[in-house]
Amino acid sequence: MPRWLIQFPGAQGRDDFRIDDDLALTFSGDWAIFTDQHGPNYALPAGLGVIIERVDEDQPAPQKE
Repeated sequence: MPRWLIQFPGAQGRDDFRIDDDLALTFSGDWAIFTDQHGPNYALPAGLGVIIERVDEDQPAPQKE
């Protein structure tokens, strides 16, 4: 199940948050849209400068070389 970490730039004063629901990420124009079988759940405009990272717990951590 995909999980997502949303990180806002520090100057915005917003808390980072994690989405643990089974949502798919798509992009439409300048928007990142999280959807499930019922439709859109969250939408973030590109202008916010957020970082969206997939953080699945069942995947092994990357190995440092």
